[in-house]
Amino acid sequence: MTSLEGVRVLDLSRFIAGPYCAMMLGDMGAEVVKIEPPGEGEYARRALPAVDGQSLYTFIVNRNKKSLAIDLRNPEGLATLKALIREADVLVENFRAGTMEQMGLGWEAVHALNPRLVMARITGFGQDGPLAHKQCFDGVAQAMSGLMDMTGQPDGPPTMIGSFMCDYTTGMYAALGILAALNARHASGVGQLVDVSLLESALSMLMTAIPQQQLMGQTMTRVGSRDRYVAPSNTFEAGDGRHVLMVGGDDNMFPRVLRAMKRPELIHDARFATMASRLEHRDAVEGIVADWMQAHEADQIVAWLEAEGVPCAKIARIDEVVENPQLRHRGAIREIEFGGQKVPMQGVTIHLSGTPLQIRRPLPRVGEHNTEVLQQWLGAGPERVAALQAAGAL
Repeated sequence: MTSLEGVRVLDLSRFIAGPYCAMMLGDMGAEVVKIEPPGEGEYARRALPAVDGQSLYTFIVNRNKKSLAIDLRNPEGLATLKALIREADVLVENFRAGTMEQMGLGWEAVHALNPRLVMARITGFGQDGPLAHKQCFDGVAQAMSGLMDMTGQPDGPPTMIGSFMCDYTTGMYAALGILAALNARHASGVGQLVDVSLLESALSMLMTAIPQQQLMGQTMTRVGSRDRYVAPSNTFEAGDGRHVLMVGGDDNMFPRVLRAMKRPELIHDARFATMASRLEHRDAVEGIVADWMQAHEADQIVAWLEAEGVPCAKIARIDEVVENPQLRHRGAIREIEFGGQKVPMQGVTIHLSGTPLQIRRPLPRVGEHNTEVLQQWLGAGPERVAALQAAGAL
């Protein structure tokens, strides 16, 4: 048994945020049908690199789905989608605001077709407001939210985070909203609209930046790898050229750092006596740590710090991450059979004791499940499928 067994999801989304949301529902056991154009499928399928002709970009956010290729510009195709909506529990889309309305499939229309439907709409700026109809990608949300201005070295330019963090976070917020709406439907019998945006998701990750700006006039900006609230907590270069991140700035951890460095006498230095004083003199205290790390190799530094209970890690390269024994033990990296070979990818992140998440199928090929979905959802026989194909709807 799975957590979302029996839940039917239509995934009309592209790129990352929407597909990632629908994939999470699929990992939880929902039946997810990816709706995409016939032929090449969604645009992101063309992104390189590829394995067996399929983009790895789409691999990592489209597992546990079936593919139904429909031409939504074709009247028969659009009618077929409306029929599927009547049978669905969840609809996920991430078109620009207003696109679904142009198709005759805005919230009011789909709610009339299926009052129990939960519709998740993922956009850059939300369904309303002065920017609602603007196009947005992850980098735009990072730029507009302040995340980029908070990322990078103090004397360097604003920098994007090294992953599409806003897309992934928005996809998770959408999945969370869908689960809440499904739970509410148990009592009301009625679905509802879930409206999430990249910009608001980015804003949610700003820590104390908003109240600091509004209450104190303090503009949070770039501090490199430093912790904003305690010192010494930073990334330091070791003598072998590798880097070590250490979180040792609070009053509990700092004495442990000093023991690891064999500098216990520094606890009596007034500059370093409290968390507040260390922040005031962070250049000095981090300079001492930096000199110590420069004299030793990264692995030895980590061993000394861990022996004292100081949170730390050598900065791992991706070739080291894929061999991490903890991740392997947890099943965080899985291999999925596809086209006669095994494709490694991130595993499930949520571990449930009673209804565990599972990877049941890889990325579907475009239109791979046309006949299966139309038969199971709509009771369409071979003649009906052939007619749709002849009409150019599939």
